[in-house]
Amino acid sequence: MKNRIKEFRTRLDLTQDDLARQAGVRRETIVFLEQSKYNPSLKLAHDVAEILKTKIDALFNFED
Repeated sequence: MKNRIKEFRTRLDLTQDDLARQAGVRRETIVFLEQSKYNPSLKLAHDVAEILKTKIDALFNFED
């Protein structure tokens, strides 16, 4: 699953630490999400999208 987390995060001038703190996860989780090495739970995907002021479907690409 591809994502645009880093793109949206940098638009808002957030660091990985900032996003992790706001989402209630470790920075490593954000690193793995951005590298598409981790598929988030629906709740985490929702929380990250909300923090980044976008919708889940704009943030994550569920196509192969």
